[in-house]
Amino acid sequence: MTHPDKPYFSRQTRLSKLDLIRYYVSIAPGALAGIRDRPLVLKRFVDGAEGEAFYQKRAPARRPAWLRTVTLSFPSGRTAEEVVVDDAAGLAWIVNLGCIELHPHPVRSSDLEHPDELRVDLDPGPGVSWADVRRVTLEVRFLLEEAGLRGWPKTSGSRGMHVNVRIEQRWTFGEVRRAALALSRAVERRAPGLASSKWWKEERHGVFLDYNQNAKDRTTCSAYSVRPLPDARVSAPLHWHEVPDCEPADFTVLTIPKRFAELGDPHAGIEAAPGSLEKLLDLAAQDEAAGLGDAPWPPHFRKMEGEGPRVAPSRARSTAKKPPRTKMPLLVIANSPNKDAALAGLERWKSKHAEVARLLAVDDVLVDSMRGRSSTWTRIRVNLRHVPEALRPPQETPDPDDDPTREWRNRRVSNRVSNEDA
Repeated sequence: MTHPDKPYFSRQTRLSKLDLIRYYVSIAPGALAGIRDRPLVLKRFVDGAEGEAFYQKRAPARRPAWLRTVTLSFPSGRTAEEVVVDDAAGLAWIVNLGCIELHPHPVRSSDLEHPDELRVDLDPGPGVSWADVRRVTLEVRFLLEEAGLRGWPKTSGSRGMHVNVRIEQRWTFGEVRRAALALSRAVERRAPGLASSKWWKEERHGVFLDYNQNAKDRTTCSAYSVRPLPDARVSAPLHWHEVPDCEPADFTVLTIPKRFAELGDPHAGIEAAPGSLEKLLDLAAQDEAAGLGDAPWPPHFRKMEGEGPRVAPSRARSTAKKPPRTKMPLLVIANSPNKDAALAGLERWKSKHAEVARLLAVDDVLVDSMRGRSSTWTRIRVNLRHVPEALRPPQETPDPDDDPTREWRNRRVSNRVSNEDA
């Protein structure tokens, strides 16, 4: 271990790198249950939780000889040799690299094309209460049970919830995502005022069920992952009877080891009975027969058969064949790799346009965590739907305007144009 005294959390909860490694070792059986035999994306916080993280798919060249790797292929056509962690020593080794969170793929090393886990990611929008998140989580449980599946709930460690579902390893990523989309739409129909399956933020309300977390190359933080929040909050596995009254702030690096020692792992039985997706896929077929086509995929995926327009409604163009989509009046306020800098830009914009800012609802401010090729950055937009047209300010140069992917995207467009000319 290098630099054991290096601060990993320093604002509210003071924790060193050694403290974090001791945490993971103390709950290693639980943490390993979520990552063992799975390729890992290394999300590294080399400057601690308050610093900027970057994603490292490829295994470091300098690594212990006993650490396994597997080679994954991605929708882009690229491949990467990724780390597989099977024991507490490997767990400690990746935390020593700055991996505060654990990000496993939903596949096993023996079969990288057929997931053994469907992941339900419940992401609340601005102003959505924790009570609503819990209510939607329980709707997910009931629908899974109707489909003959068992869900295993955990707090996300941030503002949402996750429900993991062990499944038989016989469906492709596309089929698992299709089942997740059917589940999301069914929950939305059950709780239309609370839940949303809409991909575009400007169309969402309440709790978004992110079906695209089941697309190939997507990962979510696993059980017992520490999140980079000031209180060192943890993505905590729960029993279903705990969900109605749980509070995410109760589960931290300081409280989870005692809970684990006294109560054990609520997800200890997750491997016992993998389920079938057949009923969810039947539900998907019913949706498609009723005219519900595929929903948008993440932007870096190729256009899929049956997928609708992959463009936000605010930017969509109407055609003679289809009724025009409602365009949302959106302004981009800030782009920055530093979230605090982006939020500071938002406050400057609000001061400049104080009359307009007073008319904004809580969910009119869209704070997007954008994922680039190896890092995340923050984009902030405002929706002027509640602002009379006469008062709406024009789009200005974002402040700050530091989009780390702009150069790469411009270069890709330039290369495509050059190839077409050739």
